Parts: sequence; structure tokens; C-alpha cells
Amino acid sequence: MFLVEHYRPGLTADELGAWAARVRDTAGEMEREGKSVRYLRATIVPTDESLLCVFEAASEQLVRDAYARAGIPFERITAVIPDGSWSERPETTKEER
Repeated sequence: MFLVEHYRPGLTADELGAWAARVRDTAGEMEREGKSVRYLRATIVPTDESLLCVFEAASEQLVRDAYARAGIPFERITAVIPDGSWSERPETTKEER
């Protein structure tokens, strides 16, 4: 799973929403082509003029390809651990940290 961060001073929530829709549609096209990339959701933070998109993909490169195809810039892509998944990891003690 990957988080894509966009910080765009001057863009409105509607404009950021249009970006999210464009990336969502592009990822959908790629998924229909058999590529393992799926747009999951987006969050707009109007006070920060930012957009955060979450993807499920076989690789970071597939997410980058979706953005390139959509023509949408971004600041950073980061691999993330989805809610609930960290509870499946072995517990560590303070001494192990």
C-alpha cells in the first residue's frame, strides 16, 4: 500500500478533488488493462492545501506510472502499513527497540 502526498498552495479543495478524480480514473484504466494498481481513497486537507491519496499496488513504480499517465505531479510516495496490519506483526519489548 502506498501514500501519495501533494502539497499545492493556491489550489482549492475542488481543484484538488479534480486531481484525485483524474488519478482515480487513470488507475482504474490501468487496472482494467491488468496492471496491479488500485486507487483506494483520497483525503483533502483544505487548510494545508494538500491532497493525500492511498493506493494498493504491486510496486511503487505502478503508482508512479499512474501519476505519469494522469499528468499529475506529487511530492512524495511512501509505502504504508494499513490499519490493522501492524497488529499481525510480532510484538517487541522495550528492550528489543
